[in-house]
Amino acid sequence: MTDWLTIRRGKAPLVLSFPHTGTTIPAAFESRLVSPWLARKDADWWIEKLYDFGVELDATMVRTGISRTIIDVNRDPSGVSLYPGQATTGLCPLTSFDGEPLYRQDQEPDEAEIAARRETYFQPYHDALAAEIARLRQSHPTVVLYDCHSIRSAIPRLFEDVLPVFNIGTNSGAACAPELAAAVERRCAESDFPSILNGRFKGGYITRQYGKPAEGVHAVQMELGCRGYMEEPLGPVSEANWPTPYDPAYAAPIRAVLTGILQDCLRFAEQEGAS
Repeated sequence: MTDWLTIRRGKAPLVLSFPHTGTTIPAAFESRLVSPWLARKDADWWIEKLYDFGVELDATMVRTGISRTIIDVNRDPSGVSLYPGQATTGLCPLTSFDGEPLYRQDQEPDEAEIAARRETYFQPYHDALAAEIARLRQSHPTVVLYDCHSIRSAIPRLFEDVLPVFNIGTNSGAACAPELAAAVERRCAESDFPSILNGRFKGGYITRQYGKPAEGVHAVQMELGCRGYMEEPLGPVSEANWPTPYDPAYAAPIRAVLTGILQDCLRFAEQEGAS
């Protein structure tokens, strides 16, 4: 572990990844940014709190505390877009999801700095994920990697209308067995929240990189519309109204569904491992 990378090691065949919950901006970068609030605006707010029940399932949990504005560990390190032809943000984003510049004029990172950030922050996160998956594979034939995300429900630059609350991504079926995708999809469909499988968000770099069913690793990304677990203003946000506080009572209904989803993931891993 480092002061920004935390790993909770469990014995169950389940790994939870938290690539976008970080809000730490190293002092060396802060003065170059338009504002600290804007740099943290697109964080996956409170997701680590929402999934803290993972400890009770004895899941392994890997989390970076570094803001995605500094480097996005769920992007292809080569810089290739995960969604060609669609608006998105890159490895070291220059704009917010809404298209606002993150850096002051002439203060954007150059290629050398991007390479240094990859080495300092990106690679250790992925080394940790790979090591934890390998550790669990020593005792479990099948492991599920569940990538935890959220996003504001209305961002016109990225998608039309209001996003479903549950956005399940399996890289169009390549990252996990259809039985696992069906179990997650069924659990979401039985809830009171709208859901979709492989819609606007099909899974980022983590899902695509590690989801290798033939090698015993099944990956699922869950992108939650923020309104499902926090009192989200549906429209433009400002420093005055975003983020809203985490309210356990408000989040309780979706947390119950998520608990069922992770239990389904564990059940799948155990049944596959026994077959």
